[in-house]
Amino acid sequence: MKFEWTYQDDASVLLRTFLKKQGISKKLLAKIKFQGGEIYVNQSIENVLYSLKPFDKVAVVIPNELPHETLLLDETPIEIVFEDEHLLIVNKPANVASIPAQYHPNGTMANRVKAYYVQQNYPDQVVHVVTRLDRDTTGLMLFAKHGFAHAKLDQALQNKTLIKKYQALVSGKINHLKDHEMIDCPIGRDLSSLLKRQVIENGQTALTEYWLEKKNAIVALVDIQLHTGRTHQIRVHFSELGCPLLGDELYHGNLDMGIKRQALHCYYLAFTHPFSNEELTFKLPLPLDMGEVVEKI
Repeated sequence: MKFEWTYQDDASVLLRTFLKKQGISKKLLAKIKFQGGEIYVNQSIENVLYSLKPFDKVAVVIPNELPHETLLLDETPIEIVFEDEHLLIVNKPANVASIPAQYHPNGTMANRVKAYYVQQNYPDQVVHVVTRLDRDTTGLMLFAKHGFAHAKLDQALQNKTLIKKYQALVSGKINHLKDHEMIDCPIGRDLSSLLKRQVIENGQTALTEYWLEKKNAIVALVDIQLHTGRTHQIRVHFSELGCPLLGDELYHGNLDMGIKRQALHCYYLAFTHPFSNEELTFKLPLPLDMGEVVEKI
């Protein structure tokens, strides 16, 4: 894949410095150098110590990525929300993990996306997961279609310019919920479980912002934005408030309302496209199981 820029500043600068500002890491430079890529200035091959002058035209050819042989193929169709040559956004269903684990090497979204890439005969076939979701969480999941896009999107995550929002159904002490609140409770491992997390004094900082959308006497719909990314953060924080998610057996959620998994849905994703600089926003309606409960509120 080829990327092109024109150097616009007045002062000279090393090509290496310029490429770093474009988001090309040392790791990616090494890949370009040793795996068949090229760097051009004004259509001539140059190395990273070349001194750029104003209006020099820079082009970088990044070699194609061969698929990881250990990632198995799962030809279950994926629901595509958006796709271009750099990005893929899908609607993840419930009961599907994001990536394989030691004892579950297949059946994940990564396996399904790899099969899709193979079916489409894409030149880059490494699956780059940018935003993961828990197995039973539904909604928008973002993949980068090559390593350069992945690096730039990871930077957006670090800079908090990639925004994800969730909707959740909670029950319990819902009269204690405020119209708007920032939950600031540190999270750490629950030593009684391999999976479970808990609010604990010496845990990692965890910030969850929520807005109360609607409620009745039994259940509430909340809109959520994470400001940190701890394991099970939303589930732990609402359990700590006395309002665990419907269907969330691990955190003592209500299991009597027809929801058979934690009622959590990533419905909103917004970020700046890493190459076109277009502002992108995606929204998904609630899945059927959550939507049926909301209709009754």
